[in-house]
Amino acid sequence: MPFASPRHFFTVNVEDYFHERALEPYVARASWAGRPSRIERNVDLLLGLLAKHEARATFFTLGWIAEHHPGVVRAIARAGHEIASHGATHRRLDELSPEQFRDEVRSSKLLLEDLTGTQVVGFRAPNFSIVPGSEWAFDVLLEESYEYDSSRLPIDRPSYGSPISPRYPHAVRCESVGASLVEIPLTTLDVMGSRMPAGGASLRHLPYAAVRGAFRAAERAGVPGVFYVHPWEMDPEQPRIPMSLATRMRHYGGLARTAPRLGRLLEEFQFGSIASALPHLVQNAPAIAA
Repeated sequence: MPFASPRHFFTVNVEDYFHERALEPYVARASWAGRPSRIERNVDLLLGLLAKHEARATFFTLGWIAEHHPGVVRAIARAGHEIASHGATHRRLDELSPEQFRDEVRSSKLLLEDLTGTQVVGFRAPNFSIVPGSEWAFDVLLEESYEYDSSRLPIDRPSYGSPISPRYPHAVRCESVGASLVEIPLTTLDVMGSRMPAGGASLRHLPYAAVRGAFRAAERAGVPGVFYVHPWEMDPEQPRIPMSLATRMRHYGGLARTAPRLGRLLEEFQFGSIASALPHLVQNAPAIAA
């Protein structure tokens, strides 16, 4: 692989606790603006942790957050981190037409660029929802001046995932546009025959050694690992919402473990933003068809 001595990528999906997809049956979209927000507090904790370890990150930020909490976006940018788009309204691709998707990626990009004065070149779909059958999204992203995507999750799940997608950074060739988009998939780990992301809920619910092992494996393979977390995963004191037992265990379980485990991860590995390595990725990432 052409990624010798990689620095890993630390990524954040900038959402408040009530944006989580699993909470949709319990939290009406119309109630979002009226709920107590925890985003400023939780992003500040993340920024402090990253600063302590002299790490840089890519913050995939919702347009909704930029609209309702612009100070959060400016604080991330002032701290020297990359701002990328997470769409506007946290709707999955299977809920959007191509034109609605275009509106989402265009409006969020413009809003984030206006707030920070820097170009937004990266995108991550809510719930990693660029799945087989929705490859048209790559064409839209290229047409809207995005340079990379981080939405393909190389796992096999009923609601999301692209199990045959490569597990390392690669270029997706879009013949209809005549250009390529760099794809940055999350690092994954295998547990009892099941593949899952090496971040997010896995950091909270699995032994820390499993996540660490996934990044050690990436280093042995000579590829950069890609970690992700949500700000709300730093927050054991977030408001409790009535929900099913399974959802409650997944969402609230292990929240107190997130911050100390993030500290260990940042001590053991070197992390940067995706944008900082993008020229190298564009030059060296192997190409596949969309």
